Amino acid sequence: MASNLVLFQVASIVALIGMGLGWRGVMTKYAGFYDLPTAWSMMFWGILLGGFYGRLADEFVYKPYYFGNFPFTNIILFLGLAVIVHLILRRTRVRRTGSQPTTGWALGLSVGGLIGMYSIYRVLEVESLSVISIATIGLIALVSPRGYALIFCRHGYDMLQEKRWRAALKTFVFVMLLHLSLVAAMFDPRTWIFIIPPLILAERKAQDWVWAAVPRPARRRLRRIWSDASRNKSNEEE
Repeated sequence: MASNLVLFQVASIVALIGMGLGWRGVMTKYAGFYDLPTAWSMMFWGILLGGFYGRLADEFVYKPYYFGNFPFTNIILFLGLAVIVHLILRRTRVRRTGSQPTTGWALGLSVGGLIGMYSIYRVLEVESLSVISIATIGLIALVSPRGYALIFCRHGYDMLQEKRWRAALKTFVFVMLLHLSLVAAMFDPRTWIFIIPPLILAERKAQDWVWAAVPRPARRRLRRIWSDASRNKSNEEE
């Protein structure tokens, strides 16, 4: 068995790769047309929040589940996270630019990355290397950051629609379901069947959520850029 330091290093590297992949797609598609400085600052605060929350979740969710003694009252942890996320997305700097969805994505990406790091560490600690354990580690690295990013992005979108505390309630429910499902998937790979399809469906909606954070003048410029790129591509093919 490798030392705890080696396991931690491996878990950290894999989790960082998952965070990097989570930034690709939605956020890179609209790069330069939303409040990028705020999004990057949320990555930093998300790492701090994710480290603190991940430690508590490891103590009050993973360990009780592992030993078969999970008290239902521990779900208060998920409610606390939802409230903190809500307060962060209510900050004047975020509301002034209407960047709640993109800020939520960046925050969720880093929080989910740190939670994934804790989860990967536990898989490496408990399981011997096999095809199933490697697949589990890879899926955690991909799903945890992106799953939390989708949830927090939707939270930000709902806030733009003036659905403030309803957004916090939905985040509480979705975070609880995602986290408990990830813990269950660490011991039973069949759980992934119930995790991946909802995330794929949410990914399609994420385009609309992030688009809502792009200012109207920027949307017109972005449409022109896409139109010019499509026209140039057609001309090249001819």
